[in-house]
Parts: sequence; structure tokens; C-alpha cells
Amino acid sequence: MICSDVSSRRKQAGFNVLWLQSGGCGGCSMSLLCADTPDFFGALNDAGITMLWHPSLSIESGARALDILRACIAGEIPLHALCVEGAMLRGPHGTGRFHLLAGSDKPMIEWVRALAAVADYTIAVGTCAAYGGITAAGSNPTDACGLQYDGDQSGGLLGAAYRSAQGLPVINIAGCPTHPNWVSETLMALAADLFDARQMDMLGRPRFYADHLVHHACTRNEFYEFKASAEKPSDLGCMMEHMGCKGTQVHADCNIRLWNGDGSCTRGGYACISCTEPGFEEPHHPFHTTPKIAGIPIGLPTDMPKAWFVALASLSKSATPRRVRANATADHLVIVPAIRKTRLK
Repeated sequence: MICSDVSSRRKQAGFNVLWLQSGGCGGCSMSLLCADTPDFFGALNDAGITMLWHPSLSIESGARALDILRACIAGEIPLHALCVEGAMLRGPHGTGRFHLLAGSDKPMIEWVRALAAVADYTIAVGTCAAYGGITAAGSNPTDACGLQYDGDQSGGLLGAAYRSAQGLPVINIAGCPTHPNWVSETLMALAADLFDARQMDMLGRPRFYADHLVHHACTRNEFYEFKASAEKPSDLGCMMEHMGCKGTQVHADCNIRLWNGDGSCTRGGYACISCTEPGFEEPHHPFHTTPKIAGIPIGLPTDMPKAWFVALASLSKSATPRRVRANATADHLVIVPAIRKTRLK
């Protein structure tokens, strides 16, 4: 599937994908390689998708790799999807010379601009590429940003007005890292001509995963309903009230589309830190704490007015079963559900 030279790529039919890595940790590529089944390249191959080049996974390097990029820019190789992983490093002073593509003496941001100008679709893989992410945290000395966003502000490297050859803005497959299926399903939908602007939310994310909340299908939902909260990391209870969990606000299907078919952050005992959202990297408080005013969490569930939440929480806590209350602050089931002697109705 990964061809060995430019001439063979010119003969390739199907949907061509070029993958670049910029300012980041490479975690999204690692996530793809750790997918359970099928393997990433096998899945793409079955869908008629050709990976033209990936800096960590392809055999070409140096001049041979640059030839592929130049051939795409020149239109000698059709570029259907440009995937960029990692933030765009614009520094110092807008030159982009903090990150030169090896062997080219040319800033990565210039390569990205040139390739995005000819690509049918441009895809930001991961929150760094989408919004800046961890790479843009703190004082941001490299002037890192996303492809079309700088945090939650439209703009970024390519500008708010950018549209790919097929008329779409950058597709932001946000996540830190991304779920492997979010990437493969997006590429397959594009290759099958089943993806358009209606499949993107207001922040450019594919709606098939962004129309859900991490809260959906969370195994701790019974504790959430009764506002029976965990008080320390090993507790079974809901982590929203005291442990910093933002799952009721964050757009992703992590607890529906489990990682490797089995896990998620909350199932592993970790609070959701909102890694699919712009600005998650700087919450201005420790990730494991819930900021409050007058005892009420600042971050309330999506679409719920503050007064409603306060009233619901008060009622829920007063009605919490003893079983739920006891189990919430334990690391194992202290009390199991009662067995009724009568038939269920």
C-alpha cells in the first residue's frame, strides 16, 4: 500500500492521502497503530485509500520524500487528503523557522500552505493540529496554532476564509490523542464521497463523534444521576463534583466508541479533561479538581441552566439510595443491588 517511489505513485488510482507531522508528540499516529483491529493501513487499503507518505511509517526519506511532496504541489500526483498532525509553529516572528522540514531548509508552515492549496480536503489530526493544543500552552514561545483555529478563534495558519479544493474548511479530528476510528472513518467517508459540510460541527469536528458527549454511556452515570460523588481517585462515584471531570460538557463518543473495544478515560478511573475541545490544555486549575463558586461547580452540564442544576442536585442527593451513596466513596461495591422477591414489572 505504501509505494516505494514517485513514478509508481503517479500510477496509483483511488484516494491519495499525504500525512505530515508538525509540532506535537506523534501521539495520534501512535493511537492509530495501537488500534485493535483491523490494522490502520489494512483498513485504508480495503477502502481504496493510498497512503502516499507518512514521515514515521514510510520508507522514503530525504530527497525521495521531498519529491513526493513536490509532485503533489505540482499536480503530478493527485492529493485527495492532506493530513497534518501537530500544531503549526509560526515562530520566530512569523518566519516558521523554528520547524524546518528536514532536508528542505523550508519551514513546515510553507509546505503546509502549498499542499493545502491543492488538496481536495485538509484534515487536522489531533487537537494540536486543530486548535493549537498542548503545543500552544503557556507562554507559547513557538507561536503555535492550529491549521484554521488559534484556540477557539477562527484563523490559525490558513486563515478563516480557507477552503480546500472541494470547498470545505479544515476538518478538525480533535482529540489528544484521536481515537483511531475517528481518523479512519473520516478518511473512508471522504473517499466514498459521503462527507460534506453538513457532517461538521461549528468547530469543524466530524459530527459522527462530536454530536455526542463523553457523559453518554459513562459507567458512572447512576452516581451522576444521584449526585453521589467520588472524593478520591480510587472511588467509584461520579467525578464531576470533586475530581474535575468535564464529561457532561465535552463533545466526543469515548464511552460509546470504546478504545480498543474496552476502555475510556472515565472507565479507567481518570476524569475527562476535555481533550477534544479548544483550550483544554489551560484550564487554569489542576486537571483533577473541580472549580466551584459557593460550592457549585463552575462547569455545568451542557444545555443546563445553573438554577436547574442546583435544584436537581438538591433533589437527587436527598433521594440517593444508601447503596449508591456507600459505593460512591469506595473502590469496590460495598452494597450490591437488592434482589426483589416479587416478579419484575
